[in-house]
Amino acid sequence: MKLPSIFGTRGARDKPKDSYGGQAYSFFFGRSTSGKNVNERTAMQTTAVYSCVRILAEAVASLPIHVYRYTDTGKERVYDHPLYYLLHDEPNPEMTSFVFRETLMSHLLIWGNAYAQVIRDGNGRVLSLYPLLPDKMEVDRDEHGRLFYTYTRNTDENPNFSEYGRVRLKPEDVLHIPGLGFDGLVGYSPIAMAKNAVGMTLACEEYGASFFENGATPGGVLEHPGVLKDPAKIRESWHSVYGGSKNAGKVAVLEEGMKYQQIGIPPEEAQFLETRKFQIDEIARLYRIPPHMVGDLDKSSFSNIEQQSLEFVKYTLDPWVIRWEQSIQRALFLPQEKKEYFVKMNVDGLLRGDYESRMKGYSIGIQNGFMCPNDIRRLESMDLIPVEEGGEFFLTNGNLCRLKDAGLFGRIPGESQKE
Repeated sequence: MKLPSIFGTRGARDKPKDSYGGQAYSFFFGRSTSGKNVNERTAMQTTAVYSCVRILAEAVASLPIHVYRYTDTGKERVYDHPLYYLLHDEPNPEMTSFVFRETLMSHLLIWGNAYAQVIRDGNGRVLSLYPLLPDKMEVDRDEHGRLFYTYTRNTDENPNFSEYGRVRLKPEDVLHIPGLGFDGLVGYSPIAMAKNAVGMTLACEEYGASFFENGATPGGVLEHPGVLKDPAKIRESWHSVYGGSKNAGKVAVLEEGMKYQQIGIPPEEAQFLETRKFQIDEIARLYRIPPHMVGDLDKSSFSNIEQQSLEFVKYTLDPWVIRWEQSIQRALFLPQEKKEYFVKMNVDGLLRGDYESRMKGYSIGIQNGFMCPNDIRRLESMDLIPVEEGGEFFLTNGNLCRLKDAGLFGRIPGESQKE
């Protein structure tokens, strides 16, 4: 049976695109409703966007990252796997693991995609990882439906390309971490999706700067009872004497019956500060950042700020961490290794409570026999107690026992007890 034409081709998945690339998505970027031109780089000039990107990028980059192997009893850390050193210490000779992950995470938050070139040896094992700029990368399919990447090199950000121009890369040569996207292959830019919110933030900052540049006074009109031969000269004279923040507070002297009439709206009447504060909350909402982490403490207190921090880890950081872990698992491990090894970013340290709460929790774990002393010392980054000295012993509270064992100490040897 012949299938309909819509199923006869690969359709929309023929050529994955950046969701804001091409004529069909031209409305995403460019001038916002506020009149400000918004793109990834102008957006980073706002303190709210910069702060949110920095918070998430540094949080992901600072998490301990390790390679593990599945075992019969759970998992064990593998120090001798080649990926351990690359991910934990030095992905390439030019940067540390922190800088590498911070760079890729900032790309992911701004452009919606993060790319790194994968350098392999003859056996396919990873030797190094180098970041690639998302705005220079294109994702396409060949005539057989297989993905390939095209990178346009016109600067010297990567030492592995010998020539300038367009470089074609195979999927196994690219670590691609996509954000939320239309096709699941390429993510779209959060900045493009929220360009009007970012544009309004830019406009508020420009308005505030212009307001103080003009002496912290709104615009107005100089009225003259007669006819002026050269009004431009009067305007320039007024600005030279009373314009600018350095001239704020000067007393104006008006001659020949001239009057000054204000026509601008003072910032306090336009709720300028409230608008700026709301725009900060808008950007924090875009990246799902708790307001107290970007300096808004109005709704935070000593009783709830710890809970907000825990929610940040669970609902904001965790999805990004899982996205990283699964992308690394898919792209960097050899096919025969994927069932044996995995990568884990440890967020347990961020979920820990204050010192008193941790000690109470450890005490409960020891008394109920599901933690040993060395389990606690590992969590607290302390030296382990040797096994022969009881470091791996599991203890339990002697006040509790099974009902059928009650009075066991006084039972006659060989005597049985019905359960």
